[in-house]
Amino acid sequence: MVIDDGSSDETSYRARAAGASVLELSMNLGVGGALQSGFNFALRHNYEAVVQIDADGQHPADEINNLVDQANATGADLVLGSRFLADSPSMYVSITRRFAMGILKAVASQACRTQISDSSSGFRLIRNPLLSHFAKSFPSHYLGDTFEALVISGRRRYKIVEIPASIADRKHGQSSASSKVAILLIFRALIVTTFGLHFQLPKKVVGGAD
Repeated sequence: MVIDDGSSDETSYRARAAGASVLELSMNLGVGGALQSGFNFALRHNYEAVVQIDADGQHPADEINNLVDQANATGADLVLGSRFLADSPSMYVSITRRFAMGILKAVASQACRTQISDSSSGFRLIRNPLLSHFAKSFPSHYLGDTFEALVISGRRRYKIVEIPASIADRKHGQSSASSKVAILLIFRALIVTTFGLHFQLPKKVVGGAD
């Protein structure tokens, strides 16, 4: 499923020509809104889980089954693909951004009660009941769909598991924020999670019930 977030190029046409199903949004909703639209589509068609993957060439499509296998093996609600656990060379990350990501990693690890090495990775599997909650409420701002969603899920006792993923440098498009702006937005995300200014997520009940 390709989510075409109100693009003005040939995204929808090329995706359909390549054999993909396309969810074409009438206006640009941003990454959070686009993902939430995809989550709702999955629930309407009775999918148990979704795999979130970018279209810029960074995420390894041939490793999707690794996420699925890990979810089935561990019963995890969210499986995260980490560029920092992979044997292959990781994508380039500047020193400044790596420092900020280190802070995010520490916060995410504490929230998830397990070691997290790549809290901003968008390569992930999300399954019910967490998927149904994200379909109802999901952050739309920078890092909301990755770091913030991860932290809140961990704090609400959803099971998070991280595995290696050979994420590469971007092959298409460009980042939505420059390095300086990204650093400011990272600290914004920290403030949001520190003071609880985030979207609400029901706590997972022991036994998997909502």
